[in-house]
Amino acid sequence: MKNLFEMFFEIRKMPVVSIDLMVRSVMNTDPFYEKITREYYESTQKRHGKIPLIKVDQYGVALIRLPADFDEYFMMIEASARRNYKKAVRAGYSFAKIDYNVFLNDIGDIWRSAKMRQGDMPDYIVAGRPRPCSNPPSTTAVHDYPYFGILRDGKLVAYAGCLVSGELCAIEQVYGHADYQADGVTPLLIISMAGYIMKNYPYVKYYTYDTFLGAGLNMRRFKRKFGFAPHKVEWELGE
Repeated sequence: MKNLFEMFFEIRKMPVVSIDLMVRSVMNTDPFYEKITREYYESTQKRHGKIPLIKVDQYGVALIRLPADFDEYFMMIEASARRNYKKAVRAGYSFAKIDYNVFLNDIGDIWRSAKMRQGDMPDYIVAGRPRPCSNPPSTTAVHDYPYFGILRDGKLVAYAGCLVSGELCAIEQVYGHADYQADGVTPLLIISMAGYIMKNYPYVKYYTYDTFLGAGLNMRRFKRKFGFAPHKVEWELGE
């Protein structure tokens, strides 16, 4: 009961933001992006399985309000995250937007590199058998689903997929190869994505990474390291 009271006390302290998914702008790109934008909005309106009084992505969203430029963001994150970033750069790793289907073999290696990850994984990820991605290319900077990666000598060692929808960039999947984690490849990925988003998606104001509710202490600590903090979000489909 004590933990429940502590959770509701924490919820009351959360800053509130309103995020416009700008579905009104999807007419300028493939219908796929209207579909996934509406699906994302609908997912935020569902009731939380363990706490039915609240919606799934209403409280505790791990969020950063992005500043004007990358240098300002870089100084917002913890010093340990900056050190991880610099360590990976010194070790020869580089960041890039990637074509998911070009790296299917490397993605399979990444999946198979760790027996345990955060939460339950789908069977196809446990088995390490990536499926080709059929997402159509976006023709606007308002809605997109880009993939990003960290590479060294042409090999992909970490990657992430993000939903870009109006004011939102949500990290929806992020995986790093277990053999390279000590080099800081995942911090390099998360930090570099923020820089890319700020430069290439001018409508995005908020960078999110799932929620704090239900996350273990280690994952909460990991998210805070990169500037993510729990927020209450009022979602707008933006028709």
